[in-house]
Amino acid sequence: MQERAARTRQAVLEAAADEFADRGYEGTSLQRVGWRAETSIGALTFHFGSKTVLAEEVRTAGRARLGCCLDELASAGDPLRELRTLIGALARLAHEDPFVRAARRLEADRPEGVPPLAEAWLPVLRDLLDRAHGAHRLRPGVSPEDAVALLAHLAEGAMAAHGGTGESAWDSVSVGDSVWDVVLHGLTVDLKGRAVPEAARGSGGP
Repeated sequence: MQERAARTRQAVLEAAADEFADRGYEGTSLQRVGWRAETSIGALTFHFGSKTVLAEEVRTAGRARLGCCLDELASAGDPLRELRTLIGALARLAHEDPFVRAARRLEADRPEGVPPLAEAWLPVLRDLLDRAHGAHRLRPGVSPEDAVALLAHLAEGAMAAHGGTGESAWDSVSVGDSVWDVVLHGLTVDLKGRAVPEAARGSGGP
């Protein structure tokens, strides 16, 4: 009985994540969630007493999944390479993971009283840029604070953008690499402390 209840609860959560991601808070109904989960309204409300409670459970699950992804990122090596990995991972989660998608949609619909998802990944971004600054990898005159502001906007854009095929635009090699090359050209120096030359970006231009 407990195993069946756990399966029902998980099915409702997954159905709710899809509904909230697609329709937002106001557009989602418990009836549609129950239909999608193939369970009764009685069973749904037994586990989640209201739509508000269900939405908060979905948001919590989305934050947890995002946190697991951040924990899995490498903590050693080139911080600039890790920055690209971080932004790519955020873009993929925002596109592919229904709980993260739902958490972002719910954050936009009902932002009051709940910490934004950015509070989970911004500290990781700051740490990587602090490491790059400490290793003298940032261009002279570029402060970590300014770099955080730039890359936070890039990360948010990568999470929001989608290509015409339905994939995250950041996952496109041509888009992701070209954007990242421009960012690195503006932020970084080479190992001898000089600004990264255009040839190092592989632009192929004159």
